[in-house]
Amino acid sequence: MSPTPDAWPEFSYAAWKDTGETLHLWAQIVGKVRLALTPWLNHSWHVPLYLSTRGLTTSPIPYGSRSFEIAFDLIDHLLAVTTDDGAGKTLPLRPASVSAFYATTMHALSELGINVRIGELPSEIPNAIRFSEDRVHRLYDPEKAHRFWRLLVQADRVLKLFRTGFVGKASPVHFFWGSFDLAVTRFSGRPAPPHPGGVPGLNDAVVREAYSHEVSSAGFWPGNDGTGPVFYSYAYPEPPGFRSAPVQPAGAAFSEALSEFVLPYDSVRNAADPDAALLSFLQSTYEAAANAGRWDRTALECPYGAPGVPRIT
Repeated sequence: MSPTPDAWPEFSYAAWKDTGETLHLWAQIVGKVRLALTPWLNHSWHVPLYLSTRGLTTSPIPYGSRSFEIAFDLIDHLLAVTTDDGAGKTLPLRPASVSAFYATTMHALSELGINVRIGELPSEIPNAIRFSEDRVHRLYDPEKAHRFWRLLVQADRVLKLFRTGFVGKASPVHFFWGSFDLAVTRFSGRPAPPHPGGVPGLNDAVVREAYSHEVSSAGFWPGNDGTGPVFYSYAYPEPPGFRSAPVQPAGAAFSEALSEFVLPYDSVRNAADPDAALLSFLQSTYEAAANAGRWDRTALECPYGAPGVPRIT
């Protein structure tokens, strides 16, 4: 089934910024709950959120013999905490400070018998404010939050299709609340040199473990004051010749400021076939990394998957 013509919503960073900054910090609080209780998985795959049919979710989090889940409902604008014994708490998503959201979320968990302490300093944000002290970020526009989620739904769908074209090690498509981006990563299978670290609010050991092996990673990022919303693709370590490789579609280019290929969101949204435009970006930038890095492409690649069709082995 093809997406409807208006499936890719209009989206600009300037219009989204205030809501985005608040939602980013709310998501960090929820993500850090998952981080605090979930056994460590390689490359920090135990910490992200995932797209759902209503917003973003942690998926089940273990708590002793119990499990619980925290979900952002970005249709009815609720934060839902549910447990495997049928209990739950629902909190409205509305304009409120980060400190208030932190207090009400932790109180809801406590009322459900879930006692957890999290690191209060936001990750990957320069000059961050502790959650319990942040009364600066408090704006939340439901329509803008919903629009952002609708965009992620489309990006998630295409990234998942792209992921099927690889039989080597690949990450799930997941939403990292630290950097606030939707990402999927392919691995060459070879170790990488130690990452230099230096990410604000993130232990260097975590960064080095995340980049312990060669990767080609791609996804969507809503942007910042200097960059609008973009699809991105990078390689670590960056092989010689990577940034000068030809990529598709028109509008895609290497950003020296970000050290990665970027494709403006509007280039996809306004394309005659947005899915094809995004897939061409993902595929061509992956090929740039794999070719420059001399990956064993014959062993690692396969055609995109189709429903109900097993791989031929």
